[in-house]
Amino acid sequence: MSILSEKKTASTEIYKGKIVTLKRDTAELENGKQVIREVVEHFDGVVIAAEINGKIIFVKQFRYPLQEVLYELPAGKLDSEKEDVLSAAKRELEEETGYVSQNWKNLGYVWSSPGFCTERIYIFKASGLSFKGQHLDEDEFLDVELIEKDKVFDMIKQGVINDAKSVAAVMKAYKL
Repeated sequence: MSILSEKKTASTEIYKGKIVTLKRDTAELENGKQVIREVVEHFDGVVIAAEINGKIIFVKQFRYPLQEVLYELPAGKLDSEKEDVLSAAKRELEEETGYVSQNWKNLGYVWSSPGFCTERIYIFKASGLSFKGQHLDEDEFLDVELIEKDKVFDMIKQGVINDAKSVAAVMKAYKL
């Protein structure tokens, strides 16, 4: 039976930025072999499956690394390692869409890309929505779209919605 672990033996910080830290670690495998692991440290985040009148709220925004506009559920990173995840979800929903929710359900979390990144994304379902007013960050530009639930599943199947956190949240909120 395998132990299925790796022991970190050294770590060097390569880069520390506004939202990520890149580290180059040396790890020892079960067989004693040394390997290099590159690790991106990133604050955890939240994603919200918010529904109003049978429609799911999506945002469309340009994603610079991909040079593409994506459909995504409202989401964002925690402001600090100590920020409560529900508070972050409430803040992000209101900032990005203008909606506030009376009913919140925590659906657990997913790892965004566990092969190299520490980010965990907490999934919430929100209902009982009312519009209060959108207030985006100064570097945030997006359009809000309310999409019929059945159409969302078709858009996922067709590859129109292919953001991993959004697909996972839709599945956890409406299929599991």
